[in-house]
Amino acid sequence: MSQPSAPPPPIAPAPPPSTVGAGGVQVRCAGCKLILTVAPGVTEFVCPTCQLPQMLPPELMKVQFKTSAAAAAAAATTPPPPPPPASYSPSLPPPPLILPAPPSSQQQHVPAHGIDPTKIQVPCAHCKAILNVPHGLARFTCPQCNVDLAVDLSKLKQFYQPRPTPPPPPPPEEINEVAIEVEREEDEGGLVGETFTDYRPPKLSIGPPHPDPIVETSSLSAVQPPEPTYDLTIRDDLESSKALSCLQIETLVYACQRHLQHLPTGTRAGFFVGDGAGVGKGRTIAGLIWENWHHGRRKSLWISVGSDLKFDARRDLDDVGANCIEVHALNKLPYSKLDSKSVGIKEGVVFLTYSSLIASSEKGRSRLLQLVQWCASGFDGLVIFDECHKAKNLVPEAGSQPTRTGEAVLDLQARLPEARVVYCSATGASEPRNMGYMVRLGLWGAGTSFINFRDFLNALEKGGVGALELVAMDMKARGMYVCRTLSYKGAEFEVVEAPLEDEMMEMYKKAAEFWAELRVELLSASAVLSNEKPNSQLWRLYWASHQRFFRHMCMSAKVPATVRLAKQALNEDKCVVIGLQSTGEARTEEAVTKYGIELDDFISGPRELLLKFVEENYPLPEKPEPLQGEESVKELQRKRHSATPGVSIKGRVRKVAKWKPASDGESDEESDTDSAHESTESDDEFQICDICNCEEDRKKLLQCSCCSQLFHPACLVPPVMEIVTGDWSCHSCKEKTEEYLQARHAYLTELLKRYEAAMERKTKILEIIRTLGLPNNPLDDIIDQLGGPEKVSEITGRRGMLVRAASGKGVTYQARNTKDITMEMVNMHEKQLFMDGKKLVAIISEAGSAGVSLQADRRATNQKRRVHLTLELPWSADRAIQQFGRTHRSNQASAPEYRLLFTNLGGERRFASIVAKRLESLGALTQGDRRAGPTLSFGAYNYDSAYGKRALVVMYKGIMEQDSLPVVPPGCSSEKPETIQDFIVKAKAALVSVGIVRDTVLANGKDSGKLSGRIVDSDMHDIGRFLNRILGLPPDIQNRLFELFISILDLLIQNARIEGNLDSGIVDIKANVIELQGTPKTVHEDQMSGASTVLFTFTLDRGVTWESASTMLDEKQKDGLSSANDGFYESRREWLGRRHFILAFESSASGMYKIVRPAVGESIREMTLSELKNKYRKLSSLEKARSGWEDEYEVSSKQCMHGPNCKLGDYCQTGRRIQEVNVLGGIILPVWGTIEKALSKQARQSHKRLRVVRIETTADNRRIVGLLVPNAAVESVLQDLAWVQDIDD
Repeated sequence: MSQPSAPPPPIAPAPPPSTVGAGGVQVRCAGCKLILTVAPGVTEFVCPTCQLPQMLPPELMKVQFKTSAAAAAAAATTPPPPPPPASYSPSLPPPPLILPAPPSSQQQHVPAHGIDPTKIQVPCAHCKAILNVPHGLARFTCPQCNVDLAVDLSKLKQFYQPRPTPPPPPPPEEINEVAIEVEREEDEGGLVGETFTDYRPPKLSIGPPHPDPIVETSSLSAVQPPEPTYDLTIRDDLESSKALSCLQIETLVYACQRHLQHLPTGTRAGFFVGDGAGVGKGRTIAGLIWENWHHGRRKSLWISVGSDLKFDARRDLDDVGANCIEVHALNKLPYSKLDSKSVGIKEGVVFLTYSSLIASSEKGRSRLLQLVQWCASGFDGLVIFDECHKAKNLVPEAGSQPTRTGEAVLDLQARLPEARVVYCSATGASEPRNMGYMVRLGLWGAGTSFINFRDFLNALEKGGVGALELVAMDMKARGMYVCRTLSYKGAEFEVVEAPLEDEMMEMYKKAAEFWAELRVELLSASAVLSNEKPNSQLWRLYWASHQRFFRHMCMSAKVPATVRLAKQALNEDKCVVIGLQSTGEARTEEAVTKYGIELDDFISGPRELLLKFVEENYPLPEKPEPLQGEESVKELQRKRHSATPGVSIKGRVRKVAKWKPASDGESDEESDTDSAHESTESDDEFQICDICNCEEDRKKLLQCSCCSQLFHPACLVPPVMEIVTGDWSCHSCKEKTEEYLQARHAYLTELLKRYEAAMERKTKILEIIRTLGLPNNPLDDIIDQLGGPEKVSEITGRRGMLVRAASGKGVTYQARNTKDITMEMVNMHEKQLFMDGKKLVAIISEAGSAGVSLQADRRATNQKRRVHLTLELPWSADRAIQQFGRTHRSNQASAPEYRLLFTNLGGERRFASIVAKRLESLGALTQGDRRAGPTLSFGAYNYDSAYGKRALVVMYKGIMEQDSLPVVPPGCSSEKPETIQDFIVKAKAALVSVGIVRDTVLANGKDSGKLSGRIVDSDMHDIGRFLNRILGLPPDIQNRLFELFISILDLLIQNARIEGNLDSGIVDIKANVIELQGTPKTVHEDQMSGASTVLFTFTLDRGVTWESASTMLDEKQKDGLSSANDGFYESRREWLGRRHFILAFESSASGMYKIVRPAVGESIREMTLSELKNKYRKLSSLEKARSGWEDEYEVSSKQCMHGPNCKLGDYCQTGRRIQEVNVLGGIILPVWGTIEKALSKQARQSHKRLRVVRIETTADNRRIVGLLVPNAAVESVLQDLAWVQDIDD
């Protein structure tokens, strides 16, 4: 097929281009709309571009048959050639065109051939072209490379039964729509499965059960860890003391076992503890230190996030019975040698934070080298990176620098190659790029299928979320990873939308308008200073403050709801934990330094932020220096004498015409100064009067102190009579000075006027800010409304707080700690008060709460149920998980209730969206299944994805009128196009006001009043910027823009789902009967751990018998849930002489209908009633329905929906009741590249994607999770794995 340059009308036949022999027609592809040329005689074909199988429309069939008959007649007149060559198909992927085979003399005129179903397809051994070989032909020549070939017929027997001669072709028909529909559904994969299964150590039975239910994602639970071979020295101690649960002991065994291995690079292998927050990682680490202590490894490094956690480390060591091991806090030690006499640390645990890992003393000694020196060479003790997500960003996204922490973590591992490294973190691998420092896992580098980390990262990003899930499974199978989570059973989730109250709404509107005006004001103020470069710093600060300000507003908007929910919880005898990110400390401290420690009311964070921004960044012209009085003429003369160049009106230096012509060779300045020297130091003979040019009365000559000219007193007009003493200036100079003074004065006055006007504007703006109604600092506000510091524990990083005076009037600033408690211990003290039940509300900020346990601990006095309110969701989901893990931990009397608050402002959902995105992938890599993040309710808010970016571009183009919008904007109707136009104008103006549309110009002429502008490329895809900026719009337009964005996003995702391109992670393959076929074949084995990659083949029966279909319908009718349209239907059209039958009944989503087909069971996609009635008609006769249903059920067991002549032959599974499915299970990473290569050669788009599936056999419930290998790709995967099946078996 070839493609002509000018597209003719779609259906009408057109003269064929030269590449086609005699005849042929042109049609437009039903899929990609390209013009295709179809060779004579062909009625069914596959588009080479989009791979869609299709047929010619009936009106072109006649043309086609005429041309093919003519071609056949021509062929008949040519004598047949001696050896029959195999016809060759060069460029077309199977399944291509079906063409009549031509004799060789015609070879040069006739197009290349596709697959001929009447022959056998064999690849040429030399050039790999697919050849069509007639049955029984054993020797022939390849028409492509002219090599002689032979076929071993005995080996081909079982692959190719000679096909019976096909029946005459059925009358031409259109494409089977039902088949396409079913095919799409199959490509989409099954339903996304449930996520968690209860966890018990599969291969170890030492130790008591864990005190709380623990779960593991079901994809991880499908993988078995290696056999435990390590024998614990402290096993007897542990069994008697019951200090560690069976789960924690399992971690000990696998970690010690892994530490006995070395990676191909020669370094010792490391272990990754990925247990969720609150499972008891601290105790597990203490157990590891204790076990190594018994082996004589007496030095360990424990690196964590906060120095407070040292107390927890001490507690954990005591719990496992290791009281004799000292814990030394590095931040309290000098920088000298740790094992020197003065410091005297010979053994024990050195506890340090990530920040001290990069610290150094004034003398330049670094902590890192101090530690390496203490460990000494050949060190094989433990190095624990606790909460190791703090070392992330070693491989940052493009454009930013790796963090020093990440580099230090890498450096420490490189300097201690024999150290036993343990990585611990509940969120360590939430994004694959954060794994860059985990070099001891051996996932990339020598001996793996990835050259370096970048290579590993690219493969994962290409594979999508399914790939992340495989990595986790892979690590577990190789014995280097455990990842269990506290079951969130009992924990309740609720996303609480706190709509803005009217007063707040008004406040918000005014603030949004103010920021827009401020932007215009700053633009015009900057324009006045046009001689300066555009101030990019100013705009950076402007947008940063803008975002902070509105984020603060959103937080304050939730205060009433927070207080309400907190009081309600306290009334129900529960206690409350409120989580937020920022405490507003900086604003408070600035205000206290500005206004003193006694204030009328709490500080308004947003107001202080605005004041500070305008105060420091309002562009002012320079303040001019005023003239000191009327500068004395003499002063000026002296000035002018010493610096002849005068001053221009603009205040810039300029050259003044010289009184004496300078000699050619000198520059102006030189001649200038030289002439001055000449005048005073020259010989007497050069002194002549400048007026009369005489030399008489030399002694009487007066010299002007300004222009240095000489005059006789009598020659001057008027003549000078009195004796002149001191400086004297001539008349012309005096005049000049006066002029100059006046001009200078006018100029300065003008400058001063400008400066004062700008100052006045600035003061006015500051005044407006002071009068704006803005909310108070949320933290102080909540503490105040919930009863003040006596009732509320504050666990944050701030040093002081504002407290309302006892009289209720005014507030005072006071330090958070009292005389008895140091600042360092104040958070520990507050936590204790909460756990003892002396205070029932705790407010935690991220800075103060790392690693703190606030659960309803069975050891604590306060065991009331915790209600955890998130006032502000953290910037990243890792942090959200950390925050949720404060109140949900092991050994708790009750699970917490979570209330995630956000306002009804479109843009504010952004913060939830970020968390949702991170949770999705958190669930993914850290837990092997991305739906595992506790917040299942968050999925709806994930905007920052590839689809989100595409939706944003579509929306921007629609608003800028470069393209039409694919959906009707909210609040508009398609009947009234003017409403849409009105929305676009408003939206464009809104985007201008938040700086997304730049370089705006108001058009005139026929488009007068229209705004034109552009959106720079970097903004086109920046979702973060869009969601941040629209926060600064008035609520109504903000929400309309946001809804428009969401509806476009939904549309794109819907389309991707229909086309089968949506990556939904792990999908479950469901069928009525699933059986494992034969024994699984091991196709690869990992040398180090002995784990293997296995190919499983399953047989699925997906059909629904007539009996079960009628039962389904009866039950619906019994329950009284059926609607009038429920029942059996047949398709309105016939394909290959048959109609398709279905059962349809109304689903829980009203107006939608569930479809059940005889061959493939219940379909995932539901149909609308109109679509159902359009494609199918309801059957009144049950007898007719029954015979049709049973017939389709029977036929579908042997053939696909495309009928007996399907071009894919036995490979095609579309609509087959009995299917064969191949899954590659076990460890996948080592063979990743091979599989990717094999899949990339597949013909169908949906087969090229790596798809992770979960399948469970119906008889013995054996669960396998792995990569789905399309049947057509199995051979090439096995060949590439250098595993070739013996052809006889």
